[in-house]
Amino acid sequence: MGNELLMKMTEYYAGQPHRIQHFMKVYAYSRMIGEMEHLDSRTQHILEAAATVHDIGIRRSEEIYGDSAGKHQEELGPDEAAEMLAEIGYDEELIERVCYLVGHHHTYSDMDGMDYQILVEADFLVNLFENEDGINEKAVRNALERIFVTESGKALLTAMFLAE
Repeated sequence: MGNELLMKMTEYYAGQPHRIQHFMKVYAYSRMIGEMEHLDSRTQHILEAAATVHDIGIRRSEEIYGDSAGKHQEELGPDEAAEMLAEIGYDEELIERVCYLVGHHHTYSDMDGMDYQILVEADFLVNLFENEDGINEKAVRNALERIFVTESGKALLTAMFLAE
């Protein structure tokens, strides 16, 4: 079902290659970090699904609010994600957890679970690079100290942005 979901999200963001590139990168980093952190297969599956649909709320946020603010994504994303996941045939328990992650992926406190932690780390890796103002070393160091917990995520962040 993984590739089917990736294709569904690609079609969802048809004509918006920057959105497709973003979720594909978050998916790839999530998959990589999850595997390197030895997640069990169920948690890995949840993580990969969540990474794929994590920003699904952007489209409706732009329609309703005229922006893609994180809080609006968290508000509007879960219903969109649930509909897409159910259509593909994901089970209710997985859908519930993925929707929780979509509804919290811009909330960096009380991260309950490695799927949540890794999703946030992967999204940070991509967002720090995609920042319109360029790479901000202070933001990178702040994320390393305050957000990143996994050894794999820290190693990626350091290699990407802090290599000497």
